[in-house]
Amino acid sequence: MSTKLSITDLPDSEYKGKRVFVRVDFNVPIKDGNISEDYRIRQAIPTIDYLIEKGAKVIVASHLGRPKGRNIPGFSLKPVAERLNEILDIEVNFPGEVFSDKVRNAANNLNEGEVMLLENLRFHKEETDNDEEFAENLASLADIYVNDAFGTCHRAHASTYGMAKYFDKRLAGFVISKELEFLGALLQNPDRPYLVIVGGAKIKDKINALKNLLETADKVLIGGCVAYTFLAAKGVKVGKSLVEKEMIPWAKEALKNYSDKIELPIDHVVADSVENSRVMMVVDREIPEDLMGFDIGPKTVSNFNSHIKGNGTVFWNGPMGLFEMNDFSNGTSSIARSVALATWRGATTVVGGGDSTSALRRAEVLISEIKHVSTGGGASLEFLGGDELPGISVLSDK
Repeated sequence: MSTKLSITDLPDSEYKGKRVFVRVDFNVPIKDGNISEDYRIRQAIPTIDYLIEKGAKVIVASHLGRPKGRNIPGFSLKPVAERLNEILDIEVNFPGEVFSDKVRNAANNLNEGEVMLLENLRFHKEETDNDEEFAENLASLADIYVNDAFGTCHRAHASTYGMAKYFDKRLAGFVISKELEFLGALLQNPDRPYLVIVGGAKIKDKINALKNLLETADKVLIGGCVAYTFLAAKGVKVGKSLVEKEMIPWAKEALKNYSDKIELPIDHVVADSVENSRVMMVVDREIPEDLMGFDIGPKTVSNFNSHIKGNGTVFWNGPMGLFEMNDFSNGTSSIARSVALATWRGATTVVGGGDSTSALRRAEVLISEIKHVSTGGGASLEFLGGDELPGISVLSDK
């Protein structure tokens, strides 16, 4: 994967005066027109800045949410355009459409160093359908193609895959280059000892990645709902906790093959329901049949933290519990702080998954306190599972 052509591999003269289409991931949380977390926007700024400095005419495109082919005002990228104005300190052209004569004219009339942001690509179902005509229309706006949206690289959509074939030069931006560097190292040659921390809701969503991680890692700590399926596979009573029954046979096999590597929770924070969390308590080992597990308990936190050291590599994917609620946030926040401390002590720390930035923020851990925070949830897991990502495979080789 490190053999893919990057934006720094072209001479400066290649960009001057050229229209460069940059697919980014600006899928940020917006409520009442306000952006509550702009990490993904800030991640793309180095790529945009680089192209501006080289005299390119930059056309930026992204999706936002799942409007399912409908033009829904609440999913407009207008607030993102306004935030881009603030960060770049230049006037970002926002035509309010994806493709039309107005957009084509705006693209052709851009001056060197200017930036235009297209409207939400998913206002058109042709984007997710990878429609040929839609892809060709997008490609007609530019001379050079750059993909910097790692979080969407596992989808063969028009902007991440279909349009790329119309360009001689299909380049990786800085976000994708960094993702390939860090995630590639996890697959091929991680610094030892290699510790993996897995949480979240479902084994099924990450099974291929789990297979590779169990094979490669020196130790695997398992929390979240994933842990209840493993515990059930061991014959431990988990009450009403969420269990993927269809995954129990696989979990049994994994426990048999990797018993020396896998650490499971030894106590739990439980309640009878999310709504009635005031009956919360901590139980050891087994969970009563009328209760559900919502977080790892204090003994487990202590045990897990003892494995998170300041050397080797630490990869964390998925929260330890229902961290969005205060009663069930301790496990995730404690792990987040321990991973940050491991960074300061010299470990290579990588955090991935859709909830990762939210979990770090809730634990008051700065993004800069982690060596690398992946911008891709599903994409990072599919990559670690050894799957070919369409948005990466279509890029030019060096």
